[in-house]
Amino acid sequence: DRQTLVAVLQFLRRSNLRESEEILRREARLLGEDLGAAALSPAAAGPPGAASGDGDGGGRAEQARDSVLFCSGCLTLAVTNAFAVGGGVVVEDQPDVSAVLSAYNQQGDPTLYEEYYSGLKNFIECSLDCHRAELSQLFYPLFVHMYLELVYNQHESEAKSFFERFHGDQECYYQDDLRVLSSLTKKEHMKGNETMLDFRTSKFVLRISRDSYQLLKRHLQEKQNNQIWNIVQEHLYIDIFDGMPRSKQQIDAMVGSLAGEAKREANKAKVFFGLLKEPEFDVPLDDEDEEGENEEGKPKKKKPKRDSVGSKSKKQDPNAPPQNRIPLPELKDSDKLDKVMNMKEAARRVRLGPECLPSICFYTFLNAYQGLTAVDITDDSSMIVGGFADSTVRVWSVTPKKLRSVKAAADLNLIDKESDDVLERIMDEKTASELKILYGHSGPVYGTSFSPDRNYLLSCSEDGTVRLWSLQTFTCLVGYKGHNYPVWDTQFSPYGYYFVSGGHDRVARLWATDHYQPLRIFAGHLADVTCTRFHPNSNYIATGSADRTVRLWDVLNGNCVRIFTGHKGPIHSLAFSPNGRFLATGATDGRVLLWDIGHGLMVGELKGHTDTIYALRFSRDGEILASGSMDNTVRLWDAVKAFEDLETDDFTTATGHINLPENSQDLLLGTYMTKSTPVIHLHFTRRNLLLAAGAYSSQ
Repeated sequence: DRQTLVAVLQFLRRSNLRESEEILRREARLLGEDLGAAALSPAAAGPPGAASGDGDGGGRAEQARDSVLFCSGCLTLAVTNAFAVGGGVVVEDQPDVSAVLSAYNQQGDPTLYEEYYSGLKNFIECSLDCHRAELSQLFYPLFVHMYLELVYNQHESEAKSFFERFHGDQECYYQDDLRVLSSLTKKEHMKGNETMLDFRTSKFVLRISRDSYQLLKRHLQEKQNNQIWNIVQEHLYIDIFDGMPRSKQQIDAMVGSLAGEAKREANKAKVFFGLLKEPEFDVPLDDEDEEGENEEGKPKKKKPKRDSVGSKSKKQDPNAPPQNRIPLPELKDSDKLDKVMNMKEAARRVRLGPECLPSICFYTFLNAYQGLTAVDITDDSSMIVGGFADSTVRVWSVTPKKLRSVKAAADLNLIDKESDDVLERIMDEKTASELKILYGHSGPVYGTSFSPDRNYLLSCSEDGTVRLWSLQTFTCLVGYKGHNYPVWDTQFSPYGYYFVSGGHDRVARLWATDHYQPLRIFAGHLADVTCTRFHPNSNYIATGSADRTVRLWDVLNGNCVRIFTGHKGPIHSLAFSPNGRFLATGATDGRVLLWDIGHGLMVGELKGHTDTIYALRFSRDGEILASGSMDNTVRLWDAVKAFEDLETDDFTTATGHINLPENSQDLLLGTYMTKSTPVIHLHFTRRNLLLAAGAYSSQ
């Protein structure tokens, strides 16, 4: 792209890097030309790279050009590194606020902005139906950038009138963003505003068919509408695809996030979504065998009877990651024992389906004036924990077995370590109670998570820390400090040892219980990370954010391998299907969206809730998806039907032409109201009884 070259050459000349300039001139065959003249060639000569064969070639060339034109001295890394040897060019990783804003120094005639915008609006509204839906996506990002440009160049009255005239035309799901925007009325306001900076630095992504794009380009060039064309080139990333334009319904399903849609490239990486092989050991079958376990708690080796229960097919799942892709903790004897119990329970599990819905047992927290902010239930459903706004963490036993602490060190010395019931003897009966309160946080507790072996509990808080508690002594073992702001969610890996946290600082962090520093930092969201979830194989982590996107991260290398857009509000719940193939997400928009992880596609939308969805859970076999919401209901959905006959052919994957069924009501199996209790947690027991939890609100 010629303009980019010229800009780079001028930069080299200003920096006295003559040799580099000569080399680049020779490469680019621009030997005898005068740079000054070349630089003045009109920008409207056509979009850099727009006509290239590849769908997003236009975007790539635009990106290269952008970074040169307005990083004011910090060139694209590739260019800088090539010449850094010559004259020590400073590379800044983070875009500097003033550098970023200076891109708005375009001096168009402020009085004509309304005319430009309404001209484009009329053109789009009068274009053919098939193009209108696609081109309408331009309204919002153009509106924001034109408004910001007016404000930055201190045309305050024009900016105000522009905002008042056109803000009502924007889609309803941008209302919150527009509210923030309306408060930016002076150049000074823009300096410290994060939302504003995000919008400026991350290009707004639009996915448009080649025909619609050519139509737009022709219109803007005929009208000599350079102001809008400049914005399109500099601030938008247009992902062009060949084929039929998408319908309004298809576009609406996918848009709505802070930075537009995800580029198609973002969802191309291979994801190992299969499950890891279960370790093999024999399972005693009958109840009589329960006494037959020897002292160490290991099950006796027995000749397996007809197909030992729960033993999964021994073949490796073709989509599974290599067994040792990330190091996982060894199974302890107690873990093996627990697995045996789990398999026995599974043998008695109820097969759910449209004809056989689960019973639901609801735990209501009464008189929770401390404000219940988080709940978790152990995998074996023996304990429940609540995190509260008064900074306490409270653990209850939900079985007749009371919670007991280990005896003090002096008393432990007296115990015969060889005795059969040593594990019983170390417990102090005097401490037995149904409830234990854990003190340590200095702010509301927003997330809690039990370890799979039930020895530990995690809690995260507004105070910026994640704490690890022992459930043997009911004391705090570690405070993990890394987030500087409130931590909204934390969760243990299904294998224990690792855990993830996400917070107001827009990043998720991966930790191991024995390291006080995070092992990985997952950065990329444009707003708070509101919820986190491990994939069942523990190789991936999903994060939901207030930027209205869901991202899937690879634990091995920290890369973002999927970006899912489509929610119209902050995301508050995530659930992976037990087979690892699908992800369900719930948000403040009251919709549950279903995603095929392998293909990186939205495959379903469940409508019915009227308020934020705070809880999602698949049944143990994955037949039913339960969702719990602030609208005081639990809804059950037919997951088998939702995921059958999916169209995931190459064309759909390539263009994102998704066809969601019109009506999700035929997937709804039941709606269960509480009196006045928002549902904030759901859990299926090992036998598929559904447990729900929330705090009664008297309003």
